[in-house]
Amino acid sequence: MNVEPEFTPINSFTFEGKEQPVNFVETMKVAEGVECDLYTFDGNTSKDLGIIRIKPGSRTPLQKVVKGDRTIEGYISGKGKLTIIGSDGIQHIYEVGDEMKEPTVVAIAIGELMQWEADPNSNLIVYEVCFPPYEDGRYENIEQ
Repeated sequence: MNVEPEFTPINSFTFEGKEQPVNFVETMKVAEGVECDLYTFDGNTSKDLGIIRIKPGSRTPLQKVVKGDRTIEGYISGKGKLTIIGSDGIQHIYEVGDEMKEPTVVAIAIGELMQWEADPNSNLIVYEVCFPPYEDGRYENIEQ
């Protein structure tokens, strides 16, 4: 039985090889079975952090990046996949799971589409770092 982990805010996050203090802001419901815990980086207003928790079989909306300097997607735990569709229409699928040897970290460019999807039998926890911090209008939800 796949038990949903109890939510406990984190107080630090390792990004690009450096552990950095973070402050929990709020939890937002993104879609059915998908929640995002928003954090600020302590003393650093150039970026923010979203920890995205996806229930088994659920997925984030298919989103197009329309603005921002850098959007970084990364894997934390569970099993699933990240689908990226380039502005050229070419699709890249990154399968993720606990047995991975190398961490999955992907930079998403403006104009690209992205979507995380949890395996039907596993929770999936991923992260997103936005430069500058996330604001409405950064992504456009694409109908499926």
